[in-house]
Amino acid sequence: MDYKDYYKVLGADKKATAKEIKHVYRKLARQHHPDVNPGNKQAEARFKEINEAYEVLGDEEKRKKYDELGANWKHYEQWQRAGGEASGQPFDWSQYGFGAGPGRGGRYQTRTVSEEELKDLFGDSGPFSSFFYTFFGGGEQPEMGGRRHFRTTSRQHRGEDLEQPVEISLEEAFSGTNRILQMQDAHGRVRRLEAKIPAGVQEGSRVRLAGQGGHGAGGGPGGDLYLVVHILPHHLFERKEDDLHLKLGVPLITAVLGGEVSVPTLNGRAIMLKIPPETQNGRVFRLRGKGLPKLAASPQKHGDLLAEVRVVLPDCLSDKERKLFEELAKLRPADGE
Repeated sequence: MDYKDYYKVLGADKKATAKEIKHVYRKLARQHHPDVNPGNKQAEARFKEINEAYEVLGDEEKRKKYDELGANWKHYEQWQRAGGEASGQPFDWSQYGFGAGPGRGGRYQTRTVSEEELKDLFGDSGPFSSFFYTFFGGGEQPEMGGRRHFRTTSRQHRGEDLEQPVEISLEEAFSGTNRILQMQDAHGRVRRLEAKIPAGVQEGSRVRLAGQGGHGAGGGPGGDLYLVVHILPHHLFERKEDDLHLKLGVPLITAVLGGEVSVPTLNGRAIMLKIPPETQNGRVFRLRGKGLPKLAASPQKHGDLLAEVRVVLPDCLSDKERKLFEELAKLRPADGE
């Protein structure tokens, strides 16, 4: 049986804080989870190894005893070479702070994926190494030369929270929409889920599907599934919070003499905007309540639509039109002349 360097397994420093250990574990567990790597035996082995390491380093009491053992590992090796249990001289764990050595049936609360959940994922083979069970699994004192049988204690364990990116259009963000998802678990079973994405959802919003994440263990509840919303760019509108911004083309004649122009909206119904005479390029008109719904508002309110004037110059002038512009130029000479 080889010594297990759990710090090396997680790639963590021995002086790392509990928060740092947890951060490293969660990152590695998501990367190597069987749901992410279906059928990948190497990822399965790595996932079990990561959970075993965090089972020890993520528990303050276990980590302390593991660190104490590290400095005395050679004593255990010497005991093994002397015949170990077969010599009839059980190893004295108590001197190293292990109150639950062989035959004492120690109990520890599980903080990672439980043994039941690992067996559900990988079958009946032992989810952790013999090194772990020797020091942390309790067990029964075997007869001379007999085989050790280990047992672990567990508690209800909540399933892991999962994230799934989902793309929607700006129109769907305006009116709300549904998405049909197909999720495959570690056993290849496919679940069909329907998710409602509310009107006014923001970029990066997380839509929670309670209990639809990773499976719980020991009768524990399932984790949650979070849909992370990404809103696709729009060819006309730019969104800023709950407001919409639009570059509005206005004919030169309308900008000079005044008139009305049609303004598009996200609900598909255009509205008429009155343009006063001598409207300058770049002027912004605010159409109140024509933006996106405010997600947290009750009753629901809307942001505004801000239309910025872009004066459209005429092209393909006729001879008569050109002469009229020439006459205008004579009436209004350029500045400084």
